[in-house]
Amino acid sequence: MNQNVGATDKLVRIAVGAVAGVASIATLAGAAPLPALAAPVLGVVAIAMLATAATGTCGLYALLGVDTCPADAGGSR
Repeated sequence: MNQNVGATDKLVRIAVGAVAGVASIATLAGAAPLPALAAPVLGVVAIAMLATAATGTCGLYALLGVDTCPADAGGSR
């Protein structure tokens, strides 16, 4: 699978993943006034965002034909 997540997109995914992870842990610890169901949902969102940022590929982007990687001069990614 080709990389389809650009640099800015990766930074946004890292930020969203970090915030979702902290919110998930805060919910589990009782520090955030969120329903108990929010913790695992936020945890999965955090893992998905951080994994796609780390690998540079997003399955949903591939299905939708979205590519935020800039085309480089060599033609390969």
